[in-house]
Amino acid sequence: QVQIVESGGGLVQSGGSLRLSCAASGNTGSAYAMSWYRQAPGNQRDLVATIGSGGATSYGDSAKGRFTASRDNVKKSMSLQMNNLKPEDTALYYCNVVIPTTEGGTISYWGQGTQVTVSS
Repeated sequence: QVQIVESGGGLVQSGGSLRLSCAASGNTGSAYAMSWYRQAPGNQRDLVATIGSGGATSYGDSAKGRFTASRDNVKKSMSLQMNNLKPEDTALYYCNVVIPTTEGGTISYWGQGTQVTVSS
C-alpha cells in the first residue's frame, strides 16, 4: 500500500556533506509523519529528524544542529541535508512514514535504507 525509497548515501570525509532523499508513494493520505532514523551495526535505531503532517520539525540528539530536514507534500518526499559530517554519523539511514488509523493507532512503513560512511 505504501512504498518508500531512500537515496543519497555515500562515502565522505569528515566535515563533508550529504543530502539524503526519501520518496513515498501509495495510499499515505495527508496526515502522515515522515522521519529519518539511523542505525549502525550492533546499535539501536535512533531518530535523526521528524516532520509532522503540518510541517513541525524536530531533531534527535544525533543531529546536533548540523542537519536540516525538509518535506515536500506534493512529491511525498523528505530530504535530510547533513553538514559537517563526523565518523560517528556512519550508519544505515532509514526513512520512516507513520500513518494514523481511524481507531487511534498508527501504521509504520520503512525503507530499505541508504548507507552513509564518514571517514576520518
